[in-house]
Amino acid sequence: MAFEIDAKDLHYRELNKLIRKAIAEGHKHLVLKNINGQRYIAAGVSAEVDIDIYGVPGLDLGAFMRGPRIRVHGNTQDGAGNTMDDGKIIVEGMAGDVVGYAMRGGKIFVASDVGYRVGIHMKAYMDKVPVIVIGGKAGDFLGEYMAGGVIILLGMYSRYPERPIAGIFLGTGMHGGVIYVREGVPETQLGAALQIEDLDEEDEKVLRKHLEEYCQDLGYNLEEILATKFVKIRPQTHRPYGKLYAY
Repeated sequence: MAFEIDAKDLHYRELNKLIRKAIAEGHKHLVLKNINGQRYIAAGVSAEVDIDIYGVPGLDLGAFMRGPRIRVHGNTQDGAGNTMDDGKIIVEGMAGDVVGYAMRGGKIFVASDVGYRVGIHMKAYMDKVPVIVIGGKAGDFLGEYMAGGVIILLGMYSRYPERPIAGIFLGTGMHGGVIYVREGVPETQLGAALQIEDLDEEDEKVLRKHLEEYCQDLGYNLEEILATKFVKIRPQTHRPYGKLYAY
């Protein structure tokens, strides 16, 4: 049975104390109602717990967390998944800027659009490969300084049909990881030292694996998504900026 917390008029510190207390008491499913901008929800939590959020969580949802599975029944503000180590954040609406900042593990699935600098400084280590899947469109600097992990940009479920699938300077400073874009993106929008490639067999497997889970969580049609060609964006070499400041 779910443990319910009414967050109406609660300061974020009070709310987070209640969340930690409920987890310490052994509750495995928390339902947070009337969320209205409270910050740092589940930040630093290591337990395997399901958290359903009704309302709009504030900055740094799930920051530094390793384990929780969070579902936001609506939109979320900036910084969701900041430096998260493991677990999953599912956003049924839109997400703000710097989603997945320095993310080093786990998954973030966004049903619709995201803001600027999403996936900045993402990194992978050994068996930890962070994944961000975006159903809508992204702002400027997607994947900036990306060092590892996977970003998948669909551009299908956007609230802004007039906008390009991604903003300018996509992947600026990127030196690791991969970005998959449905229907592609003009080279003029890319940062320097990047290249656009067709998918190989391994890419197809990776894409299908993550999108199967994404569709399961958000109720989208996998075959409809995969019916259109994807491209892969990655650095031209393993050290694309090695001599940038040398000599």
